[in-house]
Amino acid sequence: MSAAVDPTGPHQDRITLRGLRVRGHHGVLPAERELGQEFVVDAVLWLDVTDAARTDDVTRTVHYGELAEALAAIVAGEPVDLIETLAHRLVDACLRPPRVLRAEVSVHKPAAPIPLVFDDVAVTVVRDRPEPR
Repeated sequence: MSAAVDPTGPHQDRITLRGLRVRGHHGVLPAERELGQEFVVDAVLWLDVTDAARTDDVTRTVHYGELAEALAAIVAGEPVDLIETLAHRLVDACLRPPRVLRAEVSVHKPAAPIPLVFDDVAVTVVRDRPEPR
């Protein structure tokens, strides 16, 4: 774990976005690329929201509506083969605001082409803000 954030430390504030549903054209199979399917994204951002709460100012936090739009644009955008690749693109977007110390993104592919009965397939990535060089 990076020294950027200690989840047991004093700043355990989080913004959570769950169940963002977006149609995308990701997958290895040609039919997945052509027809597309629904992807579900969950994102958790760790940041200190004390200043935002004290000032009641949305510019001092991460605007979850803008976050949802940015993530949706990535899912609906350029196709990739793997949801691992998609998850990395999404977590990178979550870490763009300088206030965000850590981000966790899960990409669910509930209609994955698996010939068995299943509830969900998901890839989750967790990344800390890179240390300044």
